[in-house]
Amino acid sequence: MVDSLEGQVRTAVDAWLRWLPRWRIGTARARTRVCRVCFGSPVAVAAGFDGDVPHAVQHALLNRLRHIVDDEVDSYTTRNLPLVTRELRRAAEVGVDGYRPDEGLALEFDGLDVDPEPEPGQPFLFTLEGLAAEEAARHAADGLDDEPEFSDEAKAALRRELALADEHAQSVGTALCFAVVAQRERIADAVDRLVEPQVEELLAELSRTLEPPR
Repeated sequence: MVDSLEGQVRTAVDAWLRWLPRWRIGTARARTRVCRVCFGSPVAVAAGFDGDVPHAVQHALLNRLRHIVDDEVDSYTTRNLPLVTRELRRAAEVGVDGYRPDEGLALEFDGLDVDPEPEPGQPFLFTLEGLAAEEAARHAADGLDDEPEFSDEAKAALRRELALADEHAQSVGTALCFAVVAQRERIADAVDRLVEPQVEELLAELSRTLEPPR
């Protein structure tokens, strides 16, 4: 798995390096909510990202790497954990027709908020996230009658499989971090060349704007 993982990480970094020249700091959207992909991520530490690297730049890489872990865990689950696989398939069938505005996005944008940040005193008539939540609630209500009943033995077996899935995810995540460390020099070079100049230019412009008139 290690050799395969290193190759997948290298491919993900290659794709990020092709995308990064198109990123512009002026198009970055401020956010007040914590990103579940990036906040506190050990992969960000492995990549050498610090607080000065814009979130959109970090997210574009970290989300690609997250999919590597997810795909590996999904493959392991399908091969080895039949109870978890059955429950995942059942849950997917319940919500198969639901409205999901966050699906089908490019990996650089997958996982970001689908709605802009609200402005004080200017509430939205509706949000994409809200519409998706309403649809999900309707589908969940429709599927309540189909909820299976588990015996105590079945519940214990399912918990054991979930623990195995979590253990495997942690193992894959650790191996991925080591693979990312091997790519840190390439990542840092790209940030220095393509990101830092834009940050410095923005800071210089802000400094000129804030200078008191003489």
